[in-house]
Amino acid sequence: MTIQNKVQLITYPDSLGINLLELHYVLRRYLRRAVGGVHLLPFYPSSADRGFAPLTYTEVDPAFGTWTDVERIGAEFDLIIDFMVNHISRQSVYFQDYFEKGAESEYADMFLGFEKLSPTGEISDEDLAKVYTRKPRPPYTMIHRADGSREKIWCTFDYEQIDLDLNSPKTKEVLRSFLIHLARTPAKMIRMDAFAYSTIRMGTNCFFLEPEVWELLEWLKEYVAPFDVDILPEVHEHYSYHHKIADKGYWTYDFALPMLVLHTLYHHTSERLRHWLSICPRKQITTLDTHDGIGAVDVAELMTEEEIEQTVNGLFEKGSSARKIYSGPEYNNLDLYQVNCTYYSALASNDDSYLAARAIQFFSPGIPQVYYVGLLAGENDVELVEVTKNGRDINRHNYSLDEIAVNIKRPVVQRLLRLMEFRNSYPVFDGTFAVEDAPDDQIVLSWRDDPHHATARIDLNTYRTVIDYFDPEQGRHETFSV
Repeated sequence: MTIQNKVQLITYPDSLGINLLELHYVLRRYLRRAVGGVHLLPFYPSSADRGFAPLTYTEVDPAFGTWTDVERIGAEFDLIIDFMVNHISRQSVYFQDYFEKGAESEYADMFLGFEKLSPTGEISDEDLAKVYTRKPRPPYTMIHRADGSREKIWCTFDYEQIDLDLNSPKTKEVLRSFLIHLARTPAKMIRMDAFAYSTIRMGTNCFFLEPEVWELLEWLKEYVAPFDVDILPEVHEHYSYHHKIADKGYWTYDFALPMLVLHTLYHHTSERLRHWLSICPRKQITTLDTHDGIGAVDVAELMTEEEIEQTVNGLFEKGSSARKIYSGPEYNNLDLYQVNCTYYSALASNDDSYLAARAIQFFSPGIPQVYYVGLLAGENDVELVEVTKNGRDINRHNYSLDEIAVNIKRPVVQRLLRLMEFRNSYPVFDGTFAVEDAPDDQIVLSWRDDPHHATARIDLNTYRTVIDYFDPEQGRHETFSV
């Protein structure tokens, strides 16, 4: 059941069509050759954060469809699904029972009241300030019960996402059942979302604490591996974390690539990107765009602080509607280290620049994922942002079937689909990768798996991208412009 090294689509269950049934139609109608896998963002009943505050993992939200719809997609495309390791919905039966009954609840041990975290039941401001968070508030919420009692509960993200005590036998019992259930679906990989926030020890930053984090990942792996399902730990941070994950034999993400590619194309220099491609993990999933923002924290020390600032400023200049305010607290931005903008808008809606970016991604080591907005070269949805006041919605436009039928015909999308089809069909990308010698204002990436070999040549001044490859059946080299 090993996942194929083919382009994957990232999508919400209701973003390409209104539900899973319509998504399946879009995949079959337009994307059979362009997409080999689907990362289906959370389709469970949820109370917040567009699916990332799950009430349970045993159900499909009826608004999206049924397990049969999920299974039918998984029967034709490699399926990745999500498991939110460190939290569960405030509206879940587990937390609601605890909220109502307190210590008498059978689920009381699943949650982290302050008395669990400190002998005195109090945590100093100094210790709270050490905790690694990506939002301008302390990592807890105060709950008020009907009897007038109050309790501080650990809560790292949104107030609807209540943290779990991963050391609790009751938590392990509940999560074990969820994991086995998900592993028995057609999914070939389960992304372990926010796992690094599950290691909690006062006096530390409570983030990716070792050795606890490795014990947690082994525990998660234990319950899905018998079903030949891989896990994909998700962490947005310094690239060294991804090297650690890869060194342990897990899949990891290349979240540094989006900013490095922007820097490369904005400033017409390949130096930083070439260095990263020479040292990045090979067993990785590559992205340029996701349902989150474009991360700046992920390129610390791969780019200088000045280069990061210049690139972020360039993003705001080129993505004319990507205002700084959309990435701030005024628009409910949850992550202080990400910029909200579609990748196409970040490249000034320049078709050649955008295709150059995708060519770099597809020729980089790893399995590439393309976010559904990026698939359709979508521009910033400012109208939606102003309605919802959620900055991330700038990159979360939902496409109707009619909109998809129109957008799929655009030249930039047709060019992208052709490139995706080449990436999926030419059998070289499990071979040997190299960054070839070239002037700094060019980047040349090659793959070889004899008799096949392919090279992408990108001019960083004009963004002209040419791919040449050897066709063993014809016995000659072929070339095409992206």
